[in-house]
Amino acid sequence: MSKALGTFALITVLSALLMALSLAVARHGYPYGAYGVKRLDGIADAGSFLAVAAIYFFGAMLMMILPIRAAGIVLTHAADAVFWATIMLFATIVGSLLARWAFGQGSALWALLNWRFLFVAAIVAAHVTMNDLRRNVLLRSLFFVVFGAVTLACLFWSFSV
Repeated sequence: MSKALGTFALITVLSALLMALSLAVARHGYPYGAYGVKRLDGIADAGSFLAVAAIYFFGAMLMMILPIRAAGIVLTHAADAVFWATIMLFATIVGSLLARWAFGQGSALWALLNWRFLFVAAIVAAHVTMNDLRRNVLLRSLFFVVFGAVTLACLFWSFSV
């Protein structure tokens, strides 16, 4: 978990610095700054976590029913990669919003209150507790159903509210 927090902090700082550079260049009237801001804002959408969560929870569902060796392959080649991508994407969003806040856009941090960021917390919580879920047969059966329901909800529910 400390590796994930360290990664999150470093990527947050790096993306905040890049956004601050882009905002400073744009403030001086250069069009290149607007390009940088637009590119960083392009990934700053909480809705993108719906597809990421669907992929992660489908892999988690498979890990609940597969034998240990096959589940290990799914964990190391799919679930870990999606977990780290989630950390990277959320840290980039936080860093970009912090840089906007530092440049006087005080309402930028309110974007972090979007309920779709709960999918980030769900992915992290599932990843951290995956070993405990695999050890208990009852939890494994229960979370197979839960992960399947979350996967289908992320894919097919509109979540428009």
